[in-house]
Amino acid sequence: MGTSTRWKGPSGDRWSSAARRLARWREDSRNADQRLEEIAADYLRALHETLRADRSAFGLYDTACAAGERLAGALGSLAVEGAESADVLVARLVSEVGGDGGMLADAAVRRGVAAAVRDVRDRHPELDDAMDAGATGGGFAWDILCDLYQVFFADMVGEFLRSVVAEHVKLAVPVLVATDPESRIADWVAEKVVDLVPNPCEESAEATDLAQAVDTAQSLVGAAQEPAATLPKIAESLVPRAVGKVLGLITEEITGEEGAAA
Repeated sequence: MGTSTRWKGPSGDRWSSAARRLARWREDSRNADQRLEEIAADYLRALHETLRADRSAFGLYDTACAAGERLAGALGSLAVEGAESADVLVARLVSEVGGDGGMLADAAVRRGVAAAVRDVRDRHPELDDAMDAGATGGGFAWDILCDLYQVFFADMVGEFLRSVVAEHVKLAVPVLVATDPESRIADWVAEKVVDLVPNPCEESAEATDLAQAVDTAQSLVGAAQEPAATLPKIAESLVPRAVGKVLGLITEEITGEEGAAA
């Protein structure tokens, strides 16, 4: 029989530097909130630099792309038939999007789904009414579904870093467990990167982008008439861009030009 060892988190200078700053952080210290945000930024930079050096690190890129494609496929069915409660919606999306892998990246996807539902409910209080309608067979509005798509990728990154920070806390500074810095860091990271994710509804508003995304000469008017057919395809086509941006593999320079990291 083999033996297992506890994962101690990623290694490298950037990760170690962030962990050392976290070890010195105290909730009751001066400028504690600002310092924790700076530590969160350190962890996000460490993740981005690691993935730029090795895109296969943690299996995060491939796992996120696969989950994003599954989420894009689920949007159409949610537009037709919603869910009667947040718990049912989370369970459905975890089943359809989360996969059954046992790696840290897989767990981040599943937790990211739950966090995305929570965040979309905060953005759209009307979602609760839509879920009540879902009990009678109604679907969700596309502005809600497009926001769900957008926040999922951001929350997935936040949840991955939550796991990293939690391990650093348990191993180095267990006194911080009660203050739950990992949750605050995860929330900050998600809020920081969410606007980097393209929104399928916004993309579909431009006829040129729509035609390119679905590879058809269909007009914007026709697309607006059948969003359930076109928006999932647009969402799927945007997955590599969404993942590349939140993982730091696609960056935007001041000039506005995009460049993919090697």
